[in-house]
Amino acid sequence: MKKIFYLVPLLMCALTMNAQENELKTDSLKEVVITSSRIDLPFKENSRTIQIVTAEDIKKLGVTNVADALQQIAGVDVRRQGVNGMQSDLYIRGGSFDQTLLLIDGIKVDDAQTGHHTMNLALPIEVIKRIEVIKGPAARIFGQNAFTGAINIVTKDVEGNSLIAKVQGGSFDQFLAEVTGTVNLEESSHIVHFSKNFSDGYRYNTDFDNTNYVLKSQFNKNKLPVELLTSYSERKFGANGFYGFTNYIDQYEETQASLVGLSTVIKSGNFTWKPRIYWRRNQDLYLLVRNTPLTYRNLHITNKVAAEFNGSYQSTLGTTGFGVEFSKYYISSNRLGDNQREIASLFLEHRFQFFNNILDVTPGISASYFSDFDNQFFPGLDVGVKISDKFRAYGNIGTSYRVPTYTNLYYTSPVTISNPDLNTEEAFSQEVGFKYISDKFNISIATFNRDADNLIDYVRENATDAWQAQNIQSVNTKGYEAEADYFFTINNLPQKIQLGYSYLDNDVKASEANFSQYSINSMKHQFTSSIQFNFFKGLNTTFAYRYVERTAGMSYNVYDANVSYRIKAFELSMFANNIFNAEYIESGMIPMPKGNMMFGIKYLFK
Repeated sequence: MKKIFYLVPLLMCALTMNAQENELKTDSLKEVVITSSRIDLPFKENSRTIQIVTAEDIKKLGVTNVADALQQIAGVDVRRQGVNGMQSDLYIRGGSFDQTLLLIDGIKVDDAQTGHHTMNLALPIEVIKRIEVIKGPAARIFGQNAFTGAINIVTKDVEGNSLIAKVQGGSFDQFLAEVTGTVNLEESSHIVHFSKNFSDGYRYNTDFDNTNYVLKSQFNKNKLPVELLTSYSERKFGANGFYGFTNYIDQYEETQASLVGLSTVIKSGNFTWKPRIYWRRNQDLYLLVRNTPLTYRNLHITNKVAAEFNGSYQSTLGTTGFGVEFSKYYISSNRLGDNQREIASLFLEHRFQFFNNILDVTPGISASYFSDFDNQFFPGLDVGVKISDKFRAYGNIGTSYRVPTYTNLYYTSPVTISNPDLNTEEAFSQEVGFKYISDKFNISIATFNRDADNLIDYVRENATDAWQAQNIQSVNTKGYEAEADYFFTINNLPQKIQLGYSYLDNDVKASEANFSQYSINSMKHQFTSSIQFNFFKGLNTTFAYRYVERTAGMSYNVYDANVSYRIKAFELSMFANNIFNAEYIESGMIPMPKGNMMFGIKYLFK
């Protein structure tokens, strides 16, 4: 079976070379503008590996959360502990969850306590326009947390007045109720969302109760628009077997995450200015024994306050992007103490174009001041060649850097030992790839290499030892990825086939550890596929398949299916996960649920 996987990129190349010229008029990605960087570029002109998950993709997959939607992206490892993305971590190209940066409309929602909280603010899917997955080193664009990549959630625009109510229920006594409203006024527009999601759990002490609020408003939109984004997410869940405590089945956790951001865009001549301020707060309560808090209790409260001033300038020499940002982190914790950290960063890049825009070269650099670590510089270079209107080759190199989290530095428990003497992580990465983008085919293939030094991991010599934070001296990660989307019609109705494959090889040098908790057990082989069929108007059917083989030897196959039918203002849906009851683990020793289903009804008020 592995030999077949190596043929996937060749098959995609063949599809590219044999693509027909009679293009279909479908909703392609050709006009999507990637706005998460300082230089706004159409998707097809970007010289990086970027995957787009649209709102339509999410809808047809039938998933209820961002974590499940990202499972279908090659090179992205979403390690979940339960259903509905209850707790999940993001890994890109073999990196750790601390090395992946999450953004919401360009706002960095990292948490200084731990990357475990990255997904606490992943927005409800009903307010998402698309998800941009930026793979590879992105430090020169986003700063220190984008070590192996970044994920930007782009919220929906308000196009009119609407009110949508949705109710879903299914296995494990799952229940989801949500209401999303939009209001478009002359001088302002607003999106308001509320959702409640709870379950008794798929095994003992895995129950959860989630609440989400989102408000996105735009004021003064006909003059100088000011955008307000606020989000609040509360999660309460049983944590049976989480965090290495496999003998403690009554663990419990509550998290509260909130975000408030203000931004605007000012255009003056050849200048575009993008000022932004925001506040991100996270509260994490953990109990070793759910009903007896005095046994062992953690309470961490982190705050991040930040201001950014980004911009770009158009000239005869090309486009210059620049920016400055300042962020301050506060943490108050009964285990980690009270600490503060300041980071100030400068960003500069310029996009040159040569030979009638056939060749583009974008060098860039960022410089960061850290109040508790050495100052750092992150240079990088992107190069792209336009072979045709549809075919593009590209390459990039760059450095990346990550400072230890407060958990890495100061958290000690019966199964975990911190290390206040940790060094910072550093890496140098290279990538070469190509894209073919048309109305009928979207195809990308990339090969990459990353040389990381001082990689922070939790390791132990024996299975009964505590996990200890250490710097592994050197890790080389290399691999390749391939993605292909094929669009066609049957009876004038749009259909879609998606294929994805990634291969990773981690070579850990100068490490004598027998057990590794995070970094090394990556997905060696990952194959994803989905088929979206519209048999007749109003009926959508999607079948999805994933194969994963991890470096530790475990492999598994997971099949999902979704059916939805819309008639007038009603939409009925049925989603089936893990249809054939595969037994598998994504994180730690937590078994994922076997076959389960969700049934739903959505109503659009007019």
